[in-house]
Amino acid sequence: MGAQWKAKGKAQAADARGKLFGRLAKDIMVAARSGADPASNSRLRLVVEQARKASMPKDTLDRAIKKGAGLTGETVHFEHVIYEGFAPHRVPLMVECLTDNVNRTAPEMRVLFRKGQLGTSGSVSWDFDHVGMIEAEPAQPGADPELAAIEAGAQDFEPGEEEGTTLFLTDATDLDLVSRALPAQGFTVLSAKLGYKAKNPVDPASLSPAELQEVEAFLAAIDAHDDVQNVFVGLAG
Repeated sequence: MGAQWKAKGKAQAADARGKLFGRLAKDIMVAARSGADPASNSRLRLVVEQARKASMPKDTLDRAIKKGAGLTGETVHFEHVIYEGFAPHRVPLMVECLTDNVNRTAPEMRVLFRKGQLGTSGSVSWDFDHVGMIEAEPAQPGADPELAAIEAGAQDFEPGEEEGTTLFLTDATDLDLVSRALPAQGFTVLSAKLGYKAKNPVDPASLSPAELQEVEAFLAAIDAHDDVQNVFVGLAG
């Protein structure tokens, strides 16, 4: 599952919105390296659709595309880095970052992981599957997620993070194909990305309320870092 924390209050909601736009802009810039036209760049198309659904201002979206495609004369270079390890109480996680300075990000991640455990490459990833993750909602009442998954070519499905949504899981190579097929099966795609799903997630019921609170505080601190794009946590439910 991707770690998500609900913002409370207008100021926090605005901060969360600003952070979402910042993350989407980075994704757009990276995707636009392969071309500024979403029609011929499936990765860019998926992120642009996600940005529009999040109500990103059009000028912000267009600027990110042009900047990433090198049309503004600026040089943009983000390095994709994965940090893997454990939150408190041995909850595994994969932290996906896009950074323009690994020498800054790496020590900051080490500090954030002090209350958990930062692992070496491969120390945790073996216990995660690399999959496509498509969050979608019914476009019409009675849309059947099981039938939609079968017809669209998804491997599995489960309830999404928002009430009433469904998370469709695909092979990593089938993400765009399934995203294109779902609308014909009665589902509106809200977001589509590659991510990591834990094979053996920790049951939250095995943790005390105090321990669960420690895990959530740790994850919130990781998620708040400017270079973090996604946090994938091995916590069931």
